[in-house]
Amino acid sequence: MERYPVKILMAFAETFSENEAFLNWLLQNGYPELAALSSAIRGSEDAVEWLMKYKFYHLAALDGAIDRQEKARNWLIEHRFTLLVMIADAVNENEIAIKWLKENKLEIFSIIALRIRNYRNNQTFDYHKKKF
Repeated sequence: MERYPVKILMAFAETFSENEAFLNWLLQNGYPELAALSSAIRGSEDAVEWLMKYKFYHLAALDGAIDRQEKARNWLIEHRFTLLVMIADAVNENEIAIKWLKENKLEIFSIIALRIRNYRNNQTFDYHKKKF
């Protein structure tokens, strides 16, 4: 995710607010994978399937890791997606991950993790969501 400009990452973070405009903006401006990731995190199985179909396996695994699926988290570790592991762990309030993001001056990802955490903490989850 570090390849995206900060402006794009901020738009992604905003997709976890009540404003649908940011999700649509990502879709219309060449970032459908981030729109799909946002939708996946918010519970869309269709979005997860889209990520897998278009070979955004790392983003599908990030969604799974955020949902505390050990298999998805291990896949990220095995494929050396350290930043994505840290984002997922920070969403899940792991202090080591939160500190790692700050120490590595990755504040934008701290913001994203916090937005996702706040969104999730205010939702009712479907525990029937498929596993990674």
